[in-house]
Amino acid sequence: MARILVVDDEPQIRKFLRISLGANGHEVIEAQTADEGTEVARTRRIDLVILDLGLPDMDGQETISAIREISRVPIIVLSVRAQEVDKVEALDRGADDYVVKPFGIAELMARVRAALRQHADGPDSPDILSIGCLTLDFSRRVVTRNDQELHLSKREYELLRFLASSPDHVLTHRQILKSVWGPAHVEDTAYLRVYVNQLRQKLEEDPAAPRLILTEPGVGYRLATTV
Repeated sequence: MARILVVDDEPQIRKFLRISLGANGHEVIEAQTADEGTEVARTRRIDLVILDLGLPDMDGQETISAIREISRVPIIVLSVRAQEVDKVEALDRGADDYVVKPFGIAELMARVRAALRQHADGPDSPDILSIGCLTLDFSRRVVTRNDQELHLSKREYELLRFLASSPDHVLTHRQILKSVWGPAHVEDTAYLRVYVNQLRQKLEEDPAAPRLILTEPGVGYRLATTV
């Protein structure tokens, strides 16, 4: 069971999440303002935060930064703001995931499980990660598909390793480019797209319908561990 902080000023949303999360075995703490939510994150053990951006006392983007100053707790943004600029800013400020209202409860629960699993595993990618017929052995720098070793270029391998450092989490274009190519290349999204396509050709059963490296339109990419 996880202790989840829900920060949202809409009573109906808080009630719906309290019932839904509770039905999945989680304890829910509610806050209706940024100040309340930040104080709870500061003073209590919290396993995950679900945060609305439209709060009455502080914009949710600033709230992400405020929580990040005191905690590394996973943050899932739940917001009506669907523009990519809002998603990118939230993720760059330190949010782990972004879900747009209205939302499906099954999808939200899956993202909650992914965030909790990643937090429990720690920030570093595992030495060996198995996803379907794919095995990523980072200790030996070997990637196999159906027990057949794949030949990746140095850059393809570095890109895959960075995606695997946060499985099931959205990584923005800027985060990926800065880490894999360096700060001078944070705007080279077309370049990144080429390498993602190359990886898909080597890793996916059907590169035209990828199930492993997923695109978050206008935002970035996510390595899915359930295929």
